Amino acid sequence: MFHIESSAPESIWGGTFSIDFLIHFIYIWSMPTKKDSTKATFKHIDQVFENLSFFSTELLSRGHMHDRSKLLPPEKEGFDQNTCQLKTMVYGSPEYKASRERMKPTLDHHYANNDHHPEHYAKVDEMNLFALVEMFCDWCASVKRNKDGDIFKSLEINKKRFKLSKQLYSILKNTAVMYRKKKLTK
Repeated sequence: MFHIESSAPESIWGGTFSIDFLIHFIYIWSMPTKKDSTKATFKHIDQVFENLSFFSTELLSRGHMHDRSKLLPPEKEGFDQNTCQLKTMVYGSPEYKASRERMKPTLDHHYANNDHHPEHYAKVDEMNLFALVEMFCDWCASVKRNKDGDIFKSLEINKKRFKLSKQLYSILKNTAVMYRKKKLTK
C-alpha cells in the first residue's frame, strides 16, 4: 500500500493517508449522483401535517369554547332579553342597530372577552388567523338567526362596518361561496 505525505497542515489532513483513500475520494466526488427528493418531500409533508394538526386543534378548541361567555353573568341577561328578537330583524337595519345600542354594555363585555369579534381590536388587521376563521364561521352561523340572513349581504355590510381590505373581503367572499355550496350558510 502506498502512503502519501501531505504538505497540508496536520489539522486538515491528519498526517498521512493511503492512495486507496484518495482514489475512492476522487471516484465518489466525481461520480454523478442520482437526485431523489422523496425523503425531503416526505419531511415537508410531515411538517405541514403537524402545522395543520395544530391549526385544526386550535380551531376545534375555539369551536368548543365559542361564545361561552354569553351563558354567564354579566352577558346572559342581556342576551336573554334580545337574542329572540334577532329572527325578526334584518342585519344592518335601523332596528338591528337600535338593538345593538340597547345591548351596548352586554356587547362591550362580550367583545372584550371574545377575540373572534373585530370589536375586540382597534382594527381588523390586529386579528390573528385563528380569530379570523372563527369570526367567519360565526358570521356564517349568525346569518341563520336573522330575518332574510345572507352571508354575502352580511359580508358587504361588514366590509364597510369594519373597514375590511379589498383583499380580505375577497378571501372571505370566496370562502362563503364554498360554504354555500356545502349548504353551511344562507
